[in-house]
Amino acid sequence: MEVTLGFMPFVDSAALIIASEKGFAADEGLHLRLVRETTWANIRDRVAVGQLDGAPMPAPLPLAANLGLYPVSPALLVAMTLNLAGGAVTVSKALFDMLAQAQPKHDPIRLDPGAAGQALKAVVSRRPASLKPLRFAIGFDHSSQGYQLRYWLNASGLVVGRDVDVVALPSPLMTDALSEGAIHGFCAAEPWNSMAVSKGVGRILTTSAEIWRDGPDKVLGLSKRWVQANELAVDALLRALHRSAQWCGNPDNIEELAGILAAPRHLGVDGHLMLPALTGEVTIAPGVSQHLDGFMVLERKTSGFPRQSQALWFYSQMVRAGHVVHSAENRDSVVKTYRSDLYRRALKPIFAPMPETHDVRQAKGRLHNAGASTPIVPSESERFFDGAIFDPDRLEQHLGS
Repeated sequence: MEVTLGFMPFVDSAALIIASEKGFAADEGLHLRLVRETTWANIRDRVAVGQLDGAPMPAPLPLAANLGLYPVSPALLVAMTLNLAGGAVTVSKALFDMLAQAQPKHDPIRLDPGAAGQALKAVVSRRPASLKPLRFAIGFDHSSQGYQLRYWLNASGLVVGRDVDVVALPSPLMTDALSEGAIHGFCAAEPWNSMAVSKGVGRILTTSAEIWRDGPDKVLGLSKRWVQANELAVDALLRALHRSAQWCGNPDNIEELAGILAAPRHLGVDGHLMLPALTGEVTIAPGVSQHLDGFMVLERKTSGFPRQSQALWFYSQMVRAGHVVHSAENRDSVVKTYRSDLYRRALKPIFAPMPETHDVRQAKGRLHNAGASTPIVPSESERFFDGAIFDPDRLEQHLGS
């Protein structure tokens, strides 16, 4: 059976590309027709009109679609998380130098989001009022990086729209925009941070893994209509992507994976730019590297499980940003978008690791999710750099914090 899926040129498209290239999809009786796109809006709209069956998507995009935030909003389901973290905040060399000067004793920031945020706050406070706010780019308004950037800025005491403007710009254009001075920084998935560093115009300030440990980045978003009409194909696709992710997560395959991703029909950039995400050796500036465990996770135990608690965190940030108004109906829409039942149905027969319970979040003891018959167990996956812990059972408390 042919399945048509879109993708964007990011390292986190690895599982999809490898499922096609290494035969994991064929083993499940699927022919994947992969369509490279240039914007998330194109992917969203092509799914809406039936030209694509689905695609790797920023984790909040299916939520926004089901909340009706687009002129043409496709009905989407999330069946799998494709990667955790994998993004970074990159700034211009000039801004990086100012941030270093703002540090006590000029200590290096070294990817610490707390130190980076306070340095940025100090720089903003000294900025003449006559100047426009600093401008940071994100790849899409409803993206993982977008909401993590906003969270980091807010937790650092900075106000989006007053101290820092956040604008949408396709990630492949961000290095040139930084070079031209059109933006002061950006938050994007790899390899575009490493691209800016390699060209000498950017410096990596901190990473999404440091802002939200194990936060989801891309998910498998599928047309609800296609899922309902193709139950067996959905299961086959999830099994293929699971096995592909296992291959991608094997350190022995890193160089081959980087080479495949570098092909013109895939990402079309130097294979060496894939290595930071795949190895955790992050080049912050030319000649300056730092190892970061979990910089990007393509496969680790239950990392593929689509967690409703994480969907609710994104929803809370959408409310805080003024992108949507909170209501019980909207909360229900968000929870129903993340379909862990599809993941379990497809992967239990092949003995893939599964959470024992319905959902996972950081908490003390075993708690129950509202409306669920199974308990929630403790996890670190909702802990943030500022020490905050997201509790989906107390959603309203997070909407204005």
